[in-house]
Amino acid sequence: MTRSIATAALSLTALLALTACGADSSADASSSKQVTLTIGDQAKTLQTILAASDALKGAKYKVKWAEFEGAAPLYQAVQAGAADTGFSADLPALQALSGGVKIKNIAALKNDGTHVGIVVRKDSGIDSVKDLKGQKVVVSSAKGSVSEYLLANVLKQNGLSYQDVKVQYLLPTDAQAAFASGKIKIWATFGVYQAVGLEQGGRLLVDGGDGRVSGIGYVNASEKALADSSKKTALSDFLQRLGTALKWTSTHKDAYAKAIEERNGADATVAKTLASAAYGEVLPLTADVDKTVQGVADLMNGIGVLDPNVDVAKSSDTSLLK
Repeated sequence: MTRSIATAALSLTALLALTACGADSSADASSSKQVTLTIGDQAKTLQTILAASDALKGAKYKVKWAEFEGAAPLYQAVQAGAADTGFSADLPALQALSGGVKIKNIAALKNDGTHVGIVVRKDSGIDSVKDLKGQKVVVSSAKGSVSEYLLANVLKQNGLSYQDVKVQYLLPTDAQAAFASGKIKIWATFGVYQAVGLEQGGRLLVDGGDGRVSGIGYVNASEKALADSSKKTALSDFLQRLGTALKWTSTHKDAYAKAIEERNGADATVAKTLASAAYGEVLPLTADVDKTVQGVADLMNGIGVLDPNVDVAKSSDTSLLK
């Protein structure tokens, strides 16, 4: 089982590394004057959900997908005008805003946070978060990932500072190989890699449930796209359809996992893991959402990971989803 999951994860990552843009959409393309939205996506996540649920059927605009392996290249594409929207967990979106990417958050996404975790080897001698003091912790994948926020937050909750651990950044596949071979013993990771780590002799020290991570993600749009009234109208409709699609995934877990298998080349075990980690709903950008994510921003700014800090409320456009 371990080898098959690990192999699937590696092959899936290799597949996703091939960034591609396409016009694969079920939206009606009959009008020559039709608006085209270029939707930025990671790992075919949104595209798979919308295709499997058929939620774009009847849309009066065309959707072109811009696919990327991670949030950083996606936001680079948005900055360059190659995509109208971005999609990520809260901290990568904050990193993009802090770095000057001209976007506004237009909707929030929510899950339970348990897809992010700190995995330790069973022979590590690490039995609690307090045992992390003085230890090297590998964080996947880059500075400012959601797994890094989990690490920073649980250290704070247990009376430790971020300086009490030695952080090393590794891409998930590199970290997976090092963890499997015993070269690293503490790994802050997410999604399928968390599942792989547990199969490869790991034990879950703590996950992001119970508010240890916000569980909030964002759909955002470039300021240029929002300044185009036709695109803004289309984006508002797209958010409604995405909400319908996410509700579908909540009630059709098996069908959604099957779609991940077919579209992403994942095996059944990996697909079920990815399906279970999915965002479950689209939310408007309320004061409560802003307050929660501002807490994430303030913590990461305080440890020097997010600099300059971001005013979350001022980074939102609440007019597209009420």
